[in-house]
Amino acid sequence: MSRRPPFPTALPGLALAALLALPAAAQTQVAPEATHARRPVPAEAVAERFMVAAAHPLAAEAARDVLAEGGTAVDAAIAAQAMLGLVEPQSSGLGGGAFALVWAGGRLTSWDGRETAPAAAGPDYWLTAEGEPMAFADAVPGARSVGVPGVPRLMEAMHQAHGRLPMARLLAPAIAAAREGFAVSPRMAASIASAPGLDAFPAARAYFFAGGAPLAEGARLRNPAYAGSLEALRDAGAEAFYTGPQAQALLEALEGSSNPSPMTAEDLAAYRVVERPAVCVDYRAWEICGMGPPSSGGLSVGQIMGILAHRDLPALGDGPQAWRLTAQASAMAFADRGLYMADADFVEMPQGLLNPDYLAARAQALDADAPPAAPYAPGEPPWDHARLRAPDAQAERPGTTHLSVVDAEGMAVSWTASIETGFGSRLMANGYLLNNELTDFSFRPEQDGAPVANRVEGGKRPRSSMAPTIVLRDGEPALVLGSPGGARIIGYVAGTLVRILDFGMSPAQAVAAGHVANLNGITHLEAGTEAEALAPSLGETRAFDMNSGLHVIAIGPDGRLSGAADPRREGVALGE
Repeated sequence: MSRRPPFPTALPGLALAALLALPAAAQTQVAPEATHARRPVPAEAVAERFMVAAAHPLAAEAARDVLAEGGTAVDAAIAAQAMLGLVEPQSSGLGGGAFALVWAGGRLTSWDGRETAPAAAGPDYWLTAEGEPMAFADAVPGARSVGVPGVPRLMEAMHQAHGRLPMARLLAPAIAAAREGFAVSPRMAASIASAPGLDAFPAARAYFFAGGAPLAEGARLRNPAYAGSLEALRDAGAEAFYTGPQAQALLEALEGSSNPSPMTAEDLAAYRVVERPAVCVDYRAWEICGMGPPSSGGLSVGQIMGILAHRDLPALGDGPQAWRLTAQASAMAFADRGLYMADADFVEMPQGLLNPDYLAARAQALDADAPPAAPYAPGEPPWDHARLRAPDAQAERPGTTHLSVVDAEGMAVSWTASIETGFGSRLMANGYLLNNELTDFSFRPEQDGAPVANRVEGGKRPRSSMAPTIVLRDGEPALVLGSPGGARIIGYVAGTLVRILDFGMSPAQAVAAGHVANLNGITHLEAGTEAEALAPSLGETRAFDMNSGLHVIAIGPDGRLSGAADPRREGVALGE
């Protein structure tokens, strides 16, 4: 039976940074977290029963132990996320949001734990007194950039739907590590040392700069406040985060900051997770499924792959022609994202963005013998209202993590979580960092009198490019993957799919390969990798440090699992 739901007129929510209106130079301002150290190509992890791939060894170990005790993939994801919030705080945590795809019982669903804007926020939220958009560097630090967090309610909602082991068991490893201490990793130490303005905020300075200097690699770090937050979730559920003393402490952290926020206790108490249908597209023998609005990830990856389905990439092989086509398809998808995609609980979405006929028409512009002709104009799906809008040019910064899990009974979870920029708003409350996700909204609410779909509105979820993905073959999961990386996430995921599905690479080979991405402008090539050799074939290009965090699990026809963690970060894939 097909897992593809009907595509409604108003899709449920979507978030992303489309760069159609930006000149090529401005499109480069999406620099991900720096690659502080790159490991060799990872060895392929193999397993018979279960597997997890996550961004830190302690998180992967916590999830593996849960799986070994008979916990579900959702149980394992919760245990991993709780640990990541402690040992990789610059990327995700209780103060941020997440999207997750879950395959369980022959059904694929997606879970929306994206942050929301305070009810009092309006389209002029990011305008100065002169009516001009704030500078991004001025908007991030402090309270105004903080959206109502979603991770605690997401963990609880998914556990109620698909959990088996008690929440106390799932949170215990992170609680113990927070109270007893853990060794600061090389990546965390380097991130602290290079984070601008982090030491300007008292709570962050006290935690990350103990003794007056950035924490060093190997330093023993304890976080009793974070342990207390997890214990409150353990004992009283997510309500303890959104109401009562924990919520009051969060609001007090906002009140004592620069860039004031209109967030209220009512905003916190009103937060809800939404279970939504996944969005899927056919690709050769597979069905590629992802997160729908308010993430643009599933739609944009789906558009890229749906356009590429009209060319024989396996016959072309891993060379210039295939990557020309991939860059062209990506640029077209980014053009559509900028004009059409936003939180569809607030903005009417066109029906046809993944329509096979529409993607076939877009594919007519592909040319394997020519470089991308970006910027491409948005397409015209069968919808009457598109031209009443203006494109969104807001760039999306990365402070994100991804984990993939498959359990012994075949449940699969693809989970991407974020606090937006590395270290988020720089504000800490109750032992965790608060996000700056509201800077994912368009700073400019309209252009030439036309509204921008991704403008700020009270209760709205900002657009995101997070792209947790599950690939089905013959109605069963074949791949579980995703990545951090800001607006480039979509290119990282699509490129990995091309390498595995079209070029026959293993997960380890695919995650280590040099990145190619196009955000509807110049083509981005990963510096210091074989991707740079493609420059003469791709028109205007520029080399970047492209710090992904891909975590991939492949499921063979016999159920055998193989997986890999991105060598650009410090994660591992573990299984049994």
